[in-house]
Amino acid sequence: MSAISRKVEQIVTGKEVSDGAGVRLLRVLTQPLQRRLDPFLMLDEFRSDNPDDYIAGFPSHPHRGFETVTYMLDGRMRHRDNAGNEGLLGPGGMQWMTAGRGIVHSELPEQEDGLMHGFQLWINLPAKDKMTTPAYQDIQANAIPQWRDEDGNTLKLLAGRFDGRVGPVEREATQPLYLDTALPAGGRLWLPLPAGHHAFLYLYHGEASVASSAIHSRQLAVLGNAGEGVAIAAGETGAKLLALAAKPLNEPIAQWGPFVMNTREEIEATLADYRDGRL
Repeated sequence: MSAISRKVEQIVTGKEVSDGAGVRLLRVLTQPLQRRLDPFLMLDEFRSDNPDDYIAGFPSHPHRGFETVTYMLDGRMRHRDNAGNEGLLGPGGMQWMTAGRGIVHSELPEQEDGLMHGFQLWINLPAKDKMTTPAYQDIQANAIPQWRDEDGNTLKLLAGRFDGRVGPVEREATQPLYLDTALPAGGRLWLPLPAGHHAFLYLYHGEASVASSAIHSRQLAVLGNAGEGVAIAAGETGAKLLALAAKPLNEPIAQWGPFVMNTREEIEATLADYRDGRL
């Protein structure tokens, strides 16, 4: 018997926004999708070869209550934070930061020209871990498992377990699976997905058919929960996409900008902590 594919429940086209000190980016996963795609909170894509779009970067700013994942395809970004961490994120590398009870960091381009292309993903923390000690990991490209399957598809495993391989990051509470996949022209790929996990695909290059639904470049496909995985077929120019799945927390979400807690009272306490220098 053939496996049953999850269907595309919704297709989302990102919106151009400006963040940080004027960085132009495409915001794809926004607050209206947070409950549906719990524990995923946000996904941004930044892609430009115009320095004016990215050169000012993201000066010092705070976070509390969740994790940020920055994955770079092209370009270089320097991270510094008030816990004393510093690292350079380069092509193919990933930065995984647990804001926990609070961290103030900056992400500034370490280039004055050329292409800057990557993604930032926010993943919620469970209530019991929101005030955990902040943590930071710089993961270089050579530490991320990458392989080509028998059909000629290339896969990179940024987090979780897949096809007998283990990514550089695992989380017990949310069990995130994060894959970057590239299909050749006309290529086909079956991605098994954990039962009960919320999942989506983000196509950042080419065209694809996902469970018979057409997806265009820079669109996000919210996948239904019924099915054992997802069937993907690339168009004539191939397809490059991010595939993400995670176990929902099923907890209240209270967000104020860079702070994500469970209640309004916790947000108010966070704002007071930031104002008074306790973050």
